Amino acid sequence: MESHVSLLELRKFVAPEFIFGSGARSLAARFASNLGARHVLIVTDPGIINAGWVLPLLNDLNQAGIHNTVFDQVSSNPRDDEVMAGANVFINNHCNLIIAIGGGSPMDCAKGIGIVSSNQRHILSFEGVDEVPIPAPPLICIPSTAGTSADVSQFAIINDVARKVKIAIISKAVVPDVALIDPFVTTTMDPYLTACTGIDALTHAVEAYCSNAHSPITDLHALQAIRLIKDNLLAAIHSPDDLEARTNMMLASLHAGLAFSNASLGAVHAMAHSLGGFYGLPHGECNAILLEHVMAKNFESAPDRFRQIASALGQASDLPDELQKVELVNGIRSLREKAGIITRLGAIGVTAANIPELAEKAMNDPCMATNPAGLTQLDIEALYASAL
Repeated sequence: MESHVSLLELRKFVAPEFIFGSGARSLAARFASNLGARHVLIVTDPGIINAGWVLPLLNDLNQAGIHNTVFDQVSSNPRDDEVMAGANVFINNHCNLIIAIGGGSPMDCAKGIGIVSSNQRHILSFEGVDEVPIPAPPLICIPSTAGTSADVSQFAIINDVARKVKIAIISKAVVPDVALIDPFVTTTMDPYLTACTGIDALTHAVEAYCSNAHSPITDLHALQAIRLIKDNLLAAIHSPDDLEARTNMMLASLHAGLAFSNASLGAVHAMAHSLGGFYGLPHGECNAILLEHVMAKNFESAPDRFRQIASALGQASDLPDELQKVELVNGIRSLREKAGIITRLGAIGVTAANIPELAEKAMNDPCMATNPAGLTQLDIEALYASAL
């Protein structure tokens, strides 16, 4: 039975100021100055430094007379201890603004550093929805991947090392003040990372569109993201210097981010967070492997929504329900395989013995609350098993 969201239900829409287009990254020092920066903490990772994206930022800040310190101790799934270390660097250097440059990991870490520095509490104490009492210092984000959308979202995902699970911090306090979205920065992504982050953006859009907290505004962004990914992902993978494809994928990531930040997500992300925390696996790759399985399970709870997704993917949308589900799932699988993501969970280290614990942690993830189907732990276990 499909649930319908009434237009009379309250919905809010939160977004940062964002500048989109070639050269947006070069505006960081100007925005930092406008926000009163005295000493900036730059949060990034070694890969972004090696790709050459940090040095021009340092030069711009130095020319503007703004002191700066680089913190690059960020792993691919940002850890709670890395956030706390970064907060110490922020405080000890008397910083008053943060610039994050990189993918979702540096941006999420930067969000964590900001709220720890202003609230003087351990990062794990902010888990959940609206648990951040004191706003963070100003945050400017320069994304380097077209997928995570951390530059526009009110989510921060941090790895709780002791519990081996990713926690979600969902708060207006972690929405960046400014996002400088420059498609050119994504040209240094390798093909597999382009694929994984692109399917991550697709997952954001699909889950936001089917979320039981969707709204007419998030619907617009979600469907446009799906259309753009369908038309541009493979070109961005196979022709890395195709700036038009890169730009459209960055635009898709922006649309998907605005959608899921406000409509939230679903079981794919809950399950991927569990996998990422337990095994340290790449988030986008986990989403890509899980997406078709969860869509098949959710279909009967929102068939009209999934028909609209099929239409956005260029498929027929007037088939009988069971055939519609098969065609949609096959289309998602085909796109994933053409993107070069052909692995399964078992091949990247997931074992059947750990499925009950993974499912239990996924059930406790906030993203499960907005999944269109009410899933049990046994349902989640079966979905993990189907993706092994």
